[in-house]
Amino acid sequence: MKARWDIFCSVVDNYGDIGVTWRLARQLVVEHACDVRLWVDDLRAFERMCPQINVQREQQWQEGVDVRHWPAQWLATPSADVVIAAFACQLPPEYMEAMAACERAPLWMNLDYLSAEDWVVGCHRLPSVKFKGVQKYFFFPGFRSGTGGLLREAGLLQQRQAFQQDARAQQQFLQSLGVFPANGARLMSLFAYENAALAGWLDVLATDGRATHLLVPEGRILGDMQRWLGVDRLAAGDIHRRDGLTVQVLPFVRQEQYDRLLWCCEFNAVRGEDSFVRAQWAGRPLLWHIYRQDEDIHLDKLDAFLELYTAALSPAAKAAVVALWQAWNTEGDMAQPWKMLLAHWPEVAAHAETWCLEQGLQADLATALVQFYESWI
Repeated sequence: MKARWDIFCSVVDNYGDIGVTWRLARQLVVEHACDVRLWVDDLRAFERMCPQINVQREQQWQEGVDVRHWPAQWLATPSADVVIAAFACQLPPEYMEAMAACERAPLWMNLDYLSAEDWVVGCHRLPSVKFKGVQKYFFFPGFRSGTGGLLREAGLLQQRQAFQQDARAQQQFLQSLGVFPANGARLMSLFAYENAALAGWLDVLATDGRATHLLVPEGRILGDMQRWLGVDRLAAGDIHRRDGLTVQVLPFVRQEQYDRLLWCCEFNAVRGEDSFVRAQWAGRPLLWHIYRQDEDIHLDKLDAFLELYTAALSPAAKAAVVALWQAWNTEGDMAQPWKMLLAHWPEVAAHAETWCLEQGLQADLATALVQFYESWI
C-alpha cells in the first residue's frame, strides 16, 4: 500500500513556505508514489503559484496532491503514516491526539529551515520531543553530506542544461512573458524583500557600461523600485528605462515558469528559501537576500553559506562575492562590490555551474525523506 503523508504548511512569509511544501508534495506523489495531503492555512498565497486553486474549497485535488485548507477550527481527521510539520509549525492539538491514538505511531518530522551551519549535520535525524509516545525527529535540508539535501526533481539539471543550450527555446519563453531584451543586454532577475541598498545598485547598473534588462517579479521590492524610478505605482507589464538600465515588472508566475526565468538570466537576485535553491540549480551567479531575524542571527547563516559556497574561489573572487552579499544584506553600498564582481565574472560564473553540479550529486530532499521513512519502519 502507498504510504500516506500529511504535510502541514503555515504560511508565514507569503511564498517561501508554500513554495517548498508544494514542490515537495508534488515530487512525493510523482516520483515516490506517495499518497499526500497538503494542509495549508492560507490558500490565497498558494493561489499565486497555483492559479487553478479554488480558495473557497476545503478540499481539492491539484496535480495528484490532496490539498486541504487548514482551518482554525480543526475537525476530526485520521493521522497519516508520515507527518511533516514544515518549518516548525505547530500541529493542531486534535491532530496530535489522533497521532497518539494510532495503533502504530506515525513518523513525525519537523522539516526545518535550510542552513549551511556546521551544527546542522550533527542534529539531522535526531529525536526531538515526544507527545504521548509519538516521537518527533529533526530533519534538516542542507548542502553537506549528512543532511537531507535540497529539493530537486528527477532530471531537473538535464532539463536546465538543455534549455540553456537552446537559444530559440529561451527566446520563445521570454517572449511569452512579454520580454524582449536588446541584443547584448545583460539579463537579470530581482526577487527580494524591501532593501534600502537597491537605489545604489540600480545607479551602478544604469551606468556600468553594459546595457542591463532587469526582470522584477511582483513582490515586496517594488516599493523601493518605485522610489528610485520616481513613479507612484508599479504593476506587472510596466517597463521603465534609465540610461543603460531597463526595468520590467513581471507577474507572479508558476514555479516551472520561474525556474525557466532563472535559467534565462545571467544573474539572479533571490530571497528566502525556495527561490534561493532554484537559483542554485540555474547554475548562474546569484545574490541571496536572506530573511531577516531578530538580533541579526540571520547573518550567521549567511556567513556559513558564503564560507561553504566560496571555498573553491580564488581569494579575489571570493572577496567580491562576499562583499556583494554582505552589502545587500546589511543595506550597504552596492556600487563597489558590484564592480568587483564584474571584474571576476568569468570565474564566478564557472563556479556557479560547478557548485550546482556538485550539489546535484547528493540525494534530493524528497528521496532523503522517503529513505528515512523506509529505514524507520
